[in-house]
Amino acid sequence: MNITIQNSVLDNILTSLQPFLDKKDSSQITSHIYLETKNNQLICKATDFEIGLSTITDSLTIKEQGIATANGKQLLDIIKHLKDGEVNIYTNEENLHIQQNKSSFKLATFNAQEFPIFPEYENLPKLEINSLELITSMKKIFPVIDINNQKRELNGALLDIREYSYNFIATDTKRLAIIKFENATGNNLALIFPKKAITEIQRLFSDNIELFYNEKNLIIKSQNYIFFSHLINGKFPDYERIIPKEVQTELTLSKSAIIESIKVINSVTNDVKITFKSNEILFESLSQDNSEAKTQIEVNLPLNEDIEIGINSRHVLDFLSQINTVEFTWYLNGKNNPFMLKSENFSTVIMPIIL
Repeated sequence: MNITIQNSVLDNILTSLQPFLDKKDSSQITSHIYLETKNNQLICKATDFEIGLSTITDSLTIKEQGIATANGKQLLDIIKHLKDGEVNIYTNEENLHIQQNKSSFKLATFNAQEFPIFPEYENLPKLEINSLELITSMKKIFPVIDINNQKRELNGALLDIREYSYNFIATDTKRLAIIKFENATGNNLALIFPKKAITEIQRLFSDNIELFYNEKNLIIKSQNYIFFSHLINGKFPDYERIIPKEVQTELTLSKSAIIESIKVINSVTNDVKITFKSNEILFESLSQDNSEAKTQIEVNLPLNEDIEIGINSRHVLDFLSQINTVEFTWYLNGKNNPFMLKSENFSTVIMPIIL
C-alpha cells in the first residue's frame, strides 16, 4: 500500500473510529484500524466485536493498492502532531510508515487478513421508518437508559415496531421514557439497541440513512459510513403496564418556570418537594442536613385541594431539557404514586420520592 492523503481528512477518519477500538489490550487486532484501498477509495474500519464502523473516502491519491492494519490510538496520535498538508502512508514488510516532510514514523502491523469480518447488509430486511425521527428519539430517551444493570435488556432502548405505529422506550427502573409515532410500518418487530450503539449513532448520523437488521445485528448505512452493532438479546419489560391508564389531575405548566424554580432548589439538594396549589406552586428542599431552600411561582391551576409530590430533580430536568414546547403536561395520581410528564409524543413516567 502506498497512498497520499490530506492530514485533515485522515484526522477526521481516525477520530471517528476511536470509540470502536479495543483500547484495553494492544496485543489484539481489535486495537488496530484496518486500511484498504479499493476502487480509488480508502476504506478504514474499527471494531471491538460488539460495534464497528467502516468509513469511505475518495479524497486521496493511490500509488499502490493494498491492505494494512495499525494501532488506532498511536496512528491518530501521530496524525494529530503533524502539520496540515499531505501525508504519505505506505507499507514495507510488516510495518506501516507515515511520512510528512522531515518527520517519519513506523508502526507494527498485524496480518490484515485476520481482521474481523463485518456483517453483510445487502440481503437483510430494511427498517422502513423515518431515520430523522429515530435519531431525534434517541437523543430524548438517552438519559433514561440504564447502565450496568444485571438485566442486559435494560442497558439499552427498545424499538417496538407495530403495523401502524412504533414506539421507542428506555427505563432505568426509576423512570420510563417513551416516544410514540403513528406511522404505518407493515412490521411487527422488537429490537433492543445497546446504549453504546445509541451514543455512536447520535454522534455519527443526522439523517439520510438506511437501517438493516437481523436477529443479531443492526446495520446503518450512510454516504460515508457503514455502522453495525450487536443487538441485545432479551425480553424488554412490559412498558405499557407502567404507563398510567387513568389520571386524577392534569396540569399544563410553563417549562421555563419549572426549570428555573427547580434549579433554585438544586443549589441545596437534588431532592425537591413540590406543592401544587390553585394559585401557586411551592418548591422546597428535601435535604437531610439543616440546609433549606424555598421558592414559589404564581399560577392559576384547576385544583380544589393541594397536591404534594417528592421528586428527584434530575429526572424532571432531563425530560424538560429534551422538549421543544414552551408548555408541558404534568399528570398526577396522588402524593406517592408515579407521575407522568408529557410534551407532544414524548412522555416520561417517574417514581416519586416517598413523602
